[in-house]
Amino acid sequence: MQLSFGQRMLLGLYGLVLRLALPVTLYHLIWRGLRQREYLRRWSERYGWLDGQLDLHDTLWVHAVSVGEVIAARPLIDGLLARHPDRPLLVTTITPTGSGRVRALWGERVHHVYVPYDLRGIVRRFLDRARPALAVIVETEIWPNLYVECERRGIPLVMVNARLSERSLRGYLPVRKLVKLAMRTVDLVAAQSRADAARLERLGAEPARIVVTGNLKYDLPLPPGLEVQAQAWRAGWGAARPVWMAASTHAPEEAAVIAAHQALLATRPDALLLWAPRHPERFRPVAAAAREAGLAVATRSGEGLPSNDTQVFVVDTIGELMGFYAAADVAFVGGSLCEVGGHNVLEPAALGVPSVVGPHTFNFKDVTRHLREAGGLQQIDDADAMAATVQGLLGDPAARREMGDAARCAVAELGGAVARTLDLADEVLAGRR
Repeated sequence: MQLSFGQRMLLGLYGLVLRLALPVTLYHLIWRGLRQREYLRRWSERYGWLDGQLDLHDTLWVHAVSVGEVIAARPLIDGLLARHPDRPLLVTTITPTGSGRVRALWGERVHHVYVPYDLRGIVRRFLDRARPALAVIVETEIWPNLYVECERRGIPLVMVNARLSERSLRGYLPVRKLVKLAMRTVDLVAAQSRADAARLERLGAEPARIVVTGNLKYDLPLPPGLEVQAQAWRAGWGAARPVWMAASTHAPEEAAVIAAHQALLATRPDALLLWAPRHPERFRPVAAAAREAGLAVATRSGEGLPSNDTQVFVVDTIGELMGFYAAADVAFVGGSLCEVGGHNVLEPAALGVPSVVGPHTFNFKDVTRHLREAGGLQQIDDADAMAATVQGLLGDPAARREMGDAARCAVAELGGAVARTLDLADEVLAGRR
């Protein structure tokens, strides 16, 4: 794509704004580092300086911004490793938690660095070392300089599991010319749904390059032995106890979770709450808030597992969500009582665990609707309804079994996105698209 004078000016203005913001990025790293120490490490990678020991060539590069995207990309990355065992595979993330998940899943089988800031010189330095033969962007991360530089170097770029909510689309409108310029460089957009495809076309993607492949998360692989592990855990803390999980919660939802559990304890004093906040910096505040509410608290990093008298167990580790979902009777999936937009409801559904979500699920709109219509999920309007719904399900084993079976079947029916996406990626890599 030959850039016009106006497009070059637009990229130049964008680059100027980013250069002026560089001190802010440094402040951001320090500020986040005070809460999460990993942000204070490996800064050079964010500026395009990769480890001198890395020897990459014809690399398959996958970018997944954080933990959720890494989990979504897991079957895709496994497929790329199986199909292309002789090519190096590089995974980039933005967050340290995403980095930790990459290491936990693949160890030394893949390379990992942080994605660079989107300044032209930094991007060029990164690509000089990464030398990708294919760039794969998971979901919707749009970096104009990175996209344009890939196109300039002849590096095919695909967006997979691509999604775009109406809210996100509106957020891009003030910079739509810049975003359209970036989207015109994308060789393939593998969209989650027809609605996502339509919105991505409005954002600037070429219609002929958009294919609806479905959601990679429907092909979520279940780690072996989860059921056996869950039974062993429950035997340790009391197999007959009612257990619910509050997963991926945000700060505005924390008081509601505590209130819901206190209401449950009033009728079921043996009830156990498994609580996994979305962000690591909330681990300690959540545990402290539960203790201040008079609840008996244990943590994964401290006590390892709940005991018979534990009322709230805080999962203050990364990458163990599926194991604790499997040990729960009901799951509340957070980010949905506040306007975050919800988080992945497919993980409990794939395990046959009935789920409850709040009204704000625009990040997973189609998935939530599908599970709700199948009878595998209940969507409620507010915190009071969440507490009542969780309590009702915990008191009705037959309803839980019916919801869990419906959820599992709904996930199974919508599989196949991974194979379709891998085939398309191979076609792009071979120059057939």
